[in-house]
Amino acid sequence: MIEELKEVWRFRELLIQLVARDLKVRYKNSVLGFFWSLANPLVQVAVITIVFKTMTGMVKVPNYSAYVLCAFIPWNYFQTAVLDSSQSILLMFPVIKKVYLPRELIPLSNAISNFIHFLLAWIVFFLYLYGYLRAPVLITVLLLPVLVIIQFIFTLGVSLYVSCLNVFYEDVKYLVTVLLNLFFFLLPLIYFTENVYFAHSIPPKWHMLVYRLYMLNPVACLITAFRKSFLQPLPAHMFPHNLPLDYISIEISGVFSVLVLVTGYAYFNARKWQFVEKP
Repeated sequence: MIEELKEVWRFRELLIQLVARDLKVRYKNSVLGFFWSLANPLVQVAVITIVFKTMTGMVKVPNYSAYVLCAFIPWNYFQTAVLDSSQSILLMFPVIKKVYLPRELIPLSNAISNFIHFLLAWIVFFLYLYGYLRAPVLITVLLLPVLVIIQFIFTLGVSLYVSCLNVFYEDVKYLVTVLLNLFFFLLPLIYFTENVYFAHSIPPKWHMLVYRLYMLNPVACLITAFRKSFLQPLPAHMFPHNLPLDYISIEISGVFSVLVLVTGYAYFNARKWQFVEKP
């Protein structure tokens, strides 16, 4: 794997060109450009806020839209990068058959181009949070670099698995789509981790176990970490108490993300030279 990484480094200029191509093609002839990548999550956040807070009154949280948007930004990056990577190798198949290049550059370029949009989305979020809502700046905002790096590592690892598997089993792209749709409800996007911890259907003695198992999902852990790092605690009337920022879960997610990346890269390298043999 060290030799493979050296080969990737040797082709770093090609990687830059692939990332630049992804960014240019995505918004070619578009007036709004990058803001189209924010259009979908912003519209979803607006609709969710109107339905759950304004119309039904089910959620009584000040600035609920900020909590939802803070969750949608990492979720949108993970979802878009994995979906793009699932088709990336097949879309580049004519090039792969004729030209030599490290195959991992293709899903890597997808992960990086989406990561750039991910970082730009946080700039928009902070302008909304600190400029429009006038929210106080918490010291935990300094965790941002750590959290985005963990997010990138995990997303890249999953992308390597998915892009490789979809070459040999094209059912993978459909399975990924179904799983991502399910994750929309399984992740704390429109609700909070406290809803999981204090669920009425779970006996109190099992609350901590269920919470720990739930937080083993790196995406759920990161969404919660982003929220608790940037936003104030939830109102006291909502739950018996607010859960603190869970540094243990963040560390576990970091280790697990590295494991996913290493194994994903090893699996990709083991099968990448079989791509051209695919009928």
